[in-house]
Amino acid sequence: MVFANKGWENTPEAARLACDYAREHGIKHVVIASKTGYTTDIFMDTFAKAGVDAHFVNVTHCYGDLGPGQCEMTPEKRRELTDKGVTVITATHALSGAERGIVNKYGVTPAILMADTLKMLGQGMKVGVEISLMAMDNGAVPYGEEILAVGGCGHGADYVISLIPGHSNNLFETKVI
Repeated sequence: MVFANKGWENTPEAARLACDYAREHGIKHVVIASKTGYTTDIFMDTFAKAGVDAHFVNVTHCYGDLGPGQCEMTPEKRRELTDKGVTVITATHALSGAERGIVNKYGVTPAILMADTLKMLGQGMKVGVEISLMAMDNGAVPYGEEILAVGGCGHGADYVISLIPGHSNNLFETKVI
């Protein structure tokens, strides 16, 4: 499914399609890029209404992305999600992080080049691969198992991919299905 336009308005349909795919393929883990947690709410509601059981992982922007010492997810929302069984990960982005500081001073690095190459397939492809690496590095998803990764173009979700992630130190083990 390719949406005519990118953006948050595709989130409910992306959630429905992901839910259908998860049911059909027996996928039990869904990793979602959501800086505030509200996209995760939509996916959880969609899966619950359809009776599809899954473990959800919410990957936020790292502290400092919004401003020094700040995170876009409120402590209350983090608590609400974790109380519902969601694993919330706030970590340095796997395909940028410290490399962005190096790029700012010295130019391109391999991870930035990889991120930009993945963006050629859509911003959501880059985000999906990146958050899957982050979830794997945090032990939030099982090694060697197919998962769904949800990303978008800034707000909401308009991109869902199926993949078997590797750890970031072996990122070429990642297989997009």
